[in-house]
Amino acid sequence: MESRRCEHIREHLADAAAKDALLDKFKTVVSWGARHSYQGVSTAKRRKIACPSCSGCGSSLARPFVCLHCSFMGCWSDGHILDHLRDASHRFCAESKLGSLYCAACDDFIYEPSIVHLYSSTILSVEEKATKFQVSKKGREPYRPWVPNEKDNAALQAMEASPCQGRRGLLNLGQTCFMNSILQSFVHNPLLRNYFLSDKHNHMLCKNKDCTCCEMDKLFAEMFTDTSVPYGPASFLFTTWRACSDLSGYAQQDAHEFFISTLNQIHSTSRGSTNVSCICIIHSTFAGQLQSVTKCEKCGNVVPTVDPMLDISLELRGRSGENSSGEDTLLGCLKKFTQPEKLGSYHCKKCGKAQDASKRLSIKKLPPVLSFQFKRFEHKLGDKGTAQKIDGTVRFPATLNMLPYTTLAAPGKDKTVPHVGPEAMYDYDLFAVICHDGQIDNGHYYTFARCQNEWYRFDDDKVTLSSLNESLRARAYMCFYVKRHLDYKPYATPTYILTREVELQKEKEREREKELARMKEVEDALLATV
Repeated sequence: MESRRCEHIREHLADAAAKDALLDKFKTVVSWGARHSYQGVSTAKRRKIACPSCSGCGSSLARPFVCLHCSFMGCWSDGHILDHLRDASHRFCAESKLGSLYCAACDDFIYEPSIVHLYSSTILSVEEKATKFQVSKKGREPYRPWVPNEKDNAALQAMEASPCQGRRGLLNLGQTCFMNSILQSFVHNPLLRNYFLSDKHNHMLCKNKDCTCCEMDKLFAEMFTDTSVPYGPASFLFTTWRACSDLSGYAQQDAHEFFISTLNQIHSTSRGSTNVSCICIIHSTFAGQLQSVTKCEKCGNVVPTVDPMLDISLELRGRSGENSSGEDTLLGCLKKFTQPEKLGSYHCKKCGKAQDASKRLSIKKLPPVLSFQFKRFEHKLGDKGTAQKIDGTVRFPATLNMLPYTTLAAPGKDKTVPHVGPEAMYDYDLFAVICHDGQIDNGHYYTFARCQNEWYRFDDDKVTLSSLNESLRARAYMCFYVKRHLDYKPYATPTYILTREVELQKEKEREREKELARMKEVEDALLATV
């Protein structure tokens, strides 16, 4: 790889003064392009921002190329930037949006690791400064990469390296495909994987009985090993039976019901879990907020309500009483989910009587991991014992932008859209899809999951190489997306640590009071003997 790098950029970067000048100019070009893109998110602002023009022909430039040796800005289509490099004997230019670096001597775009790293860090810095809306109108906490200290290095050297694939099947223990499919989605969830593989919960040190967090720790330890022999999660199944009687037994269960139950059990057995503002691994990964706005059609009174959420359940077209023509899509389901709906009879507090009203749902707070469930099973009103499955195809994308479905993107009273920050902060990437074949009482669950840059199909103990296209064509029951750019908030001491410190302080006070009382008793006894 070293021999294929451009020798001209290596020579240029060898000169300290020339290197500083080129990197500073490249950083200025990329940061300007990023700020220009983020400021033009809304249509109103986009009209006010003038597009840069070519220094050669004066035409507007959607993707300007900038010379890294002077202030010349030119177009690529008519070759004015190339003419400038040749006439001025300048070597390098860069594209402002993607940071592509062009070398005139090579007559080609080139790859330089230091330039790529500078591009990524510059984009991240601009995003951090442009997201003041997220935490009390303050700037996002700057990203700081982890640098191991001496203690960390000593601990790392004493550790044995373990494989990072996690490509291991799970044995079916008797109609437990519903559990296996959910566990595979947990294993390939980047946030859960990083948490449990970094020994945040050690089952050998935990003293809790029937601890689901301990079972998760065992699961990750078993899945990330050298062996490819399928693993049987028997202890996880028995712990689930003891924690939730509705899921006990060898009958076929609903994967979504198991998913929600397991999330609640992991939360309840996590260290420092609370009922309000919990920062356990489950709420840090899946928890978001839904806002429901009820508007009286008579007086216009608006009543907002905010509720917590761990996932989003979406209705499909084929439900009873609905027109089933057309194909379902995730974007269409989300649009329907966030559209206003009419309420039959609503008691308006301002009017003091029942009025016609509308209600609109939107996502107030996006979680790092989005979980969607498609409501494929419908219980008929006349017969509660049977369920009908909607077996149509649901199209869903590999990447998803959630900005249109958030509360921030909803127009205000003046019909204007507030500042929403960079659109990149709303991008999500697909990493797991859970499918269901058959009917509700005799069906089968399996999972498609992304492992690094490859996709695999996990069908109980069988693991086969798949592809993204095959995953997107699957009849999804649940799908999971992870946020491409995570939010970094200022560090806050966990509540359980604060509680523990307060309890330790109180314990010290009680011990001191006991010691003073004991000393007083000794003094009184001595005085009594005199």
